[in-house]
Amino acid sequence: MSDLFDYKKEMSALRFTEIQKKALAEAAASAARGRKAKRPVFRTALIAAVLAMALAVGSSAAGILPEPIDVFAPLFGGAAAQTEVIDKIGRPIGASDSDGGITITADAIMGDQYNAVIVYTLTRDDGERFLPQGADAASLLMGGFGGASWVRGGTHGGSWFVDEDPEDNRVQLVETASSDTAMTKGTASARFENLQYWNAETGQAEPLYSGTWKLRFEVDYEDCSVRLGGGETFSQDGLNFTIDEISVSPIAVRAAYTADEAVVWSDAPSGRQDPEDGRQAQRYLENVELLLTKTDGTVVDLSLSGGVISPDAGQDVSRCVKGQVLEEIIPLEELRSISVGGVVYDIPQA
Repeated sequence: MSDLFDYKKEMSALRFTEIQKKALAEAAASAARGRKAKRPVFRTALIAAVLAMALAVGSSAAGILPEPIDVFAPLFGGAAAQTEVIDKIGRPIGASDSDGGITITADAIMGDQYNAVIVYTLTRDDGERFLPQGADAASLLMGGFGGASWVRGGTHGGSWFVDEDPEDNRVQLVETASSDTAMTKGTASARFENLQYWNAETGQAEPLYSGTWKLRFEVDYEDCSVRLGGGETFSQDGLNFTIDEISVSPIAVRAAYTADEAVVWSDAPSGRQDPEDGRQAQRYLENVELLLTKTDGTVVDLSLSGGVISPDAGQDVSRCVKGQVLEEIIPLEELRSISVGGVVYDIPQA
């Protein structure tokens, strides 16, 4: 993806429902009121589309590599079983770039075959407080694109900032990416531009740090997922679905299924969603229930996960993928089952 035109082509397969847009708007409003918002799953893709930044490549020198457990445990859980997962699948990165008095470092990555999490640290080089008084991590907005550039298929994901100590000179940026193609290996490139923050008093996004930061690093981590399903069917909303494959790992879930009708999208202008497109996206993605049940009985509802719909007019079907990175690491031995469209699969224990 070398320019905006290429980016729009890549985004053409992604559809976001009105409920998903509402969730994003509510998160932004919460940040504007000075409260830390729950991270929106669709923030990366939507902000990228709004800002219309182009993807570029670059490289920079790497420093001392961080320990993945030190990077991920504070963000996704530090219990013994969770740290065991991090030790197994986490990989250090250490690539960094500096501009305008700010250094951005890609600290570590972990993932499975179709999902990945990358953590970056943004550091103010002079040691002064990173955020201005009155601003918090939830109000930060970063231009550019993150590190999911090595993925060649349709992707969706999210990003959010974390500031563990408001008085220090750094914040963290957490990026998730989910794809309909394998993503355990490749060369990633990331470009970030012009960090802004939402000023609640003025009601506007204002410049915080100007610069361009380019990173390149190798992706190579272990797939920790198990595969379930194949051939099971369910029907709803006037469609018949066949489950192709379910993937479950301690960090993410993914459901691939085929609908027996090729979706037809409108010719709405880029950046706008026709109401009928929204209804279609609900039929093929949002309305397909996706539930993860833990061994303690807790049910995690992932039905609003992002996804990709790929119509095949020649065969009059639509191939769909939905899923997301989990809010916390859940070891497989703590997962009982996953349900897709009401079809329940037991998760095997090692």
